[in-house]
Amino acid sequence: MENREIVIIGGGPAGLAAAAAARQNGAEDILILERDRFLGGILNQCIHNGFGLHTFKEELTGPEYAARYISQVREQNIECRLNTMVLDLSADRVVTCMSRDRGIETIKAGAVILAMGCRERPRGALNIPGYRPAGIYTAGTAQRLMNIEGYLVGRKVVILGSGDIGLIMARRMTLEGARVLAVAELMPYSGGLRRNIVQCLEDYDIPLLLSHTVTDIKGKERVEGIEISEVDAASKPIPGTEKFYEADTLLLSCGLLPENELTRAMGAQICPATKGPAVTDSLETTIPGVFACGNVLHVHDLVDYVSEEAAHAGRSAALYIKRSSASQHRTVPVVTFGGVRYTVPQSIDTLEMDDKLTVRFRVGSVIKDKKLCLYYDDDKVSSVNKRVMAPGEMEQIVIKKDSFNGRDDIKEIRLGIED
Repeated sequence: MENREIVIIGGGPAGLAAAAAARQNGAEDILILERDRFLGGILNQCIHNGFGLHTFKEELTGPEYAARYISQVREQNIECRLNTMVLDLSADRVVTCMSRDRGIETIKAGAVILAMGCRERPRGALNIPGYRPAGIYTAGTAQRLMNIEGYLVGRKVVILGSGDIGLIMARRMTLEGARVLAVAELMPYSGGLRRNIVQCLEDYDIPLLLSHTVTDIKGKERVEGIEISEVDAASKPIPGTEKFYEADTLLLSCGLLPENELTRAMGAQICPATKGPAVTDSLETTIPGVFACGNVLHVHDLVDYVSEEAAHAGRSAALYIKRSSASQHRTVPVVTFGGVRYTVPQSIDTLEMDDKLTVRFRVGSVIKDKKLCLYYDDDKVSSVNKRVMAPGEMEQIVIKKDSFNGRDDIKEIRLGIED
């Protein structure tokens, strides 16, 4: 069995940033395992700009952003094994992986960082009636076929779901000569960033149909048409509201799911709201020595936040393997109320936390002119006026370590929305 200090599963933006940060914090023996044939993950097919404004203070394309971190990893001589699939991860941090060149091998890690990213929700999870003709793609698959393989997947397109990838693909297909007839969204609000709605739909006169869904797909060999209906408050189609679009392609942009089969098999606790592992402020899961970051933890809006979070996980893993004695801990759960769906992290060690901790969260519906309130037990410690918050945009709040001074008996931290 091979022994390594830190094993990182995934060579996308999270894995690369975690590896660079771990090396900068003293970890010498780092191994990245990536199942694809190149590093960079999903960024390689995201050829549009808009990346890096927070991290590098300039606007980059996805491949350019990935190249910055790939260069850091190579300059630091961090070992990467490509075309390597991780098959199993045990609770005692034994990684089983397989590649064509090396066969099946096991690696004992001092610490593991989970950075496997996320996957798209497929048609089978959406209960759309109709046959199974050619011309139905998830938005990410269509993006890869167009931007990497060079294929135009359709000419007359309907998009179901207003996630960011679907919005970006509406613009991309329009620029390549296709006609995007409509973007239908089941919810009464968009699931994407406001800037993408403006730049990808409004700038190209593409209609966004809120509270609508696909109720039928016409065609047996190839998509011939898409039927869209309005839905009521219970998300049920309203009879008589059907609209028919003569289309040859349907793109699905109906949400992303963290890629956590390994996490579940290992026995780590999964957060029901994020579908990712529950973590402490150091981004450590409920399995000691196993950390998580990026979209495997919770789905992000901006890759800059992925890199920031991954750097924190890399630093935490480096400190974990160097820790020689048990530290004192006082772990306090973070509880949400009043419309906040979840927070990351889900608990905070008020003794060992950094001086400043960024807590990220999402709300469950569009909230206007309310207050974001933070409580330590029943003591309100902050209240911030929020003009608008939406599920498609991640929010954050900064908690300072010194705010816990004199609160040795605190039972819970509460974050929520009030009038």
